[in-house]
Amino acid sequence: MSVKDVEDLLYRQSGLKGISGVSNDMRELEPSASPAAALAIDYFVYRIVLNAGMLAAALNGLDAFIFTAGIGENSANIRARVAEKLAWLGVDFDAAANKAGGPLISKPHSKAAAYVIGTDEELMIARHTVSFLSRTTSAASLEKT
Repeated sequence: MSVKDVEDLLYRQSGLKGISGVSNDMRELEPSASPAAALAIDYFVYRIVLNAGMLAAALNGLDAFIFTAGIGENSANIRARVAEKLAWLGVDFDAAANKAGGPLISKPHSKAAAYVIGTDEELMIARHTVSFLSRTTSAASLEKT
């Protein structure tokens, strides 16, 4: 395979698309009637829960579990499936709050809270860029003196 073919395989044909044969976009997978799309979603949820369990073990438990970014912010179905599987870690899931979009989607007495927190990647990139540039500019000014 050429470098371009390998890049296409890894970046466009693998992951959810590779499993489902449908798409790598959860917005297309969730309404799909394809059994392969359902398998891809099952696998996606499985991997989230698997990794959450490993991290919880390393951290000796959880205080909170945060759903964010595209799927975490927008898919009540994925949040519900993940949160229900995190019950053993103390997440007492609130289906009505989840359907409403949160921000708190666990019950108040839950040992580990679950939240939906919006993210703004472009704003964070801009903030980090400004911070970096201000440090670089300050360092350059110091070198001149």
